[in-house]
Amino acid sequence: MKVSDILNVAKNKNSELSNTTIIENKKPYVFIIDEINRGNISKIFGELITIIEDTKRAGMNEEVFVTLPYSNMSFSVPSNVYILGTMNTADRSIALMDTALRRRFEFIEMMPDVNVLRHIGASKVEDLDVALMLEKMNERIMFLYDREHTIGHAFFTKLAKNPTIDTLKSIFEKSIIPLLQEYFYEDYQKIQLVLGDNGKRDDTHKFILDNDIKIKDVFKGSVDDVIDLPEKKYTINLAAFSNLDSYKEII
Repeated sequence: MKVSDILNVAKNKNSELSNTTIIENKKPYVFIIDEINRGNISKIFGELITIIEDTKRAGMNEEVFVTLPYSNMSFSVPSNVYILGTMNTADRSIALMDTALRRRFEFIEMMPDVNVLRHIGASKVEDLDVALMLEKMNERIMFLYDREHTIGHAFFTKLAKNPTIDTLKSIFEKSIIPLLQEYFYEDYQKIQLVLGDNGKRDDTHKFILDNDIKIKDVFKGSVDDVIDLPEKKYTINLAAFSNLDSYKEII
């Protein structure tokens, strides 16, 4: 049923509405579906997956109407409706995305943008340039891993309201370090490279500490025939998170 049909019924019931006219609403309306690639597309859209294409919207040359299953009403998607779906570029499920979804959406890559931090006032903690620090970390991640696993600027946006070492500590301790552990599968040597720990002379400034392992102190007898034994053990230096110099030396 169209709006015009509803208006005709209303006019028949109320003569005062006889001069009422319909003004076309051309304002844009936006639906945002977060993590769209994780959803069951067939359940989210159903038959609507066919009619969200530009050429099949209401008023278009190839407009298509479907019958809604519960109301049995005829329905078409207006041309002023926009559907935005978000997803993480590092999410492996992108490769398994429904082909129908790929065909009906345009894909725009949005990489980390440190200028956003500068724009909202989240790029400084005292004399530390947080934006430059993030750029350096992402440059190293691109070299060691790939560009899809770079760290997003959104992690640091909370610095806009509270640009303190405590906020920065919370971001690194609860978000950045766990993320790097996941990315590099607990390869702490690579995590050290990302954080610049390999170039820090003062161990108190290192986020990841490494110590040589003395095999004879760990195992009994000879272990010469055992391969791939680690030569170092790594620990997270919690004190470094409260030291501004630790972050400065990432740069």
